[in-house]
Amino acid sequence: MDVEPEDTSFVRLFIITGGRAEPLQSDLRLETLVVAVGTPDGSLAFERRHIVAVYAQPTTVAEVAHRVGVPLGVAKVLISDLDVAGQLVCRQPAELPLQMLERIRDHVRAL
Repeated sequence: MDVEPEDTSFVRLFIITGGRAEPLQSDLRLETLVVAVGTPDGSLAFERRHIVAVYAQPTTVAEVAHRVGVPLGVAKVLISDLDVAGQLVCRQPAELPLQMLERIRDHVRAL
């Protein structure tokens, strides 16, 4: 019987978020803009340090989740932790741009 080697690079998501499933801020949406403030603190864990290091330009919460490779809920927890710690600034767009509304419409139609 062949036994597949165990993937030791896998980290359970609850470890990344410290066991929390809910972000400290409940108002984070997919289109919330996230921008890093300064340079990453040496005490930040890997995913948090990566977010602060990479996002010097405004980026949406959805894009952060995609690029970091974590589910949206995990990204929201990480982003809210970093915002509370003063490492990130989150800004809600006043209203959705027409282009984004059209993209959402097109994706819903494709379902």
